[in-house]
Amino acid sequence: MKILNHIYEQILSHALNELPLECCGYLAGKNNRVTKAYPVKNLDKTHDHFSFDVKEQFAAVVDMRNKGLNPVAVYHSHPETPARPSKEDIRLAYDPDISYLIISLVNRQAPDIKSFKIRNSRVKEEEIIII
Repeated sequence: MKILNHIYEQILSHALNELPLECCGYLAGKNNRVTKAYPVKNLDKTHDHFSFDVKEQFAAVVDMRNKGLNPVAVYHSHPETPARPSKEDIRLAYDPDISYLIISLVNRQAPDIKSFKIRNSRVKEEEIIII
């Protein structure tokens, strides 16, 4: 997955600004190249779980379609745990065609961001290239 540098900085800032809660959102683009982030409100307002605000989620999908973009990834933060999918993340990974990007803030000075493909409960890390 390729991510424009300013989008990378935007989602990192989103994660830090939501502390101590998890943040969440979509990444969109074309051909596995992320060109737009859609921060979405975490209705759960907890440090270990997220649920998209349905109205914001719908608005993001409509905007993607209007701009000719595709959903590339769902992103969320792990304020207190490593950048790897939890059992719940794996269980809730319903779309095998998109990526699941996790921002770990265990070390606030050096956040760890990783992306995964999750299919049939199998997790495969994928490379992130910042461009």
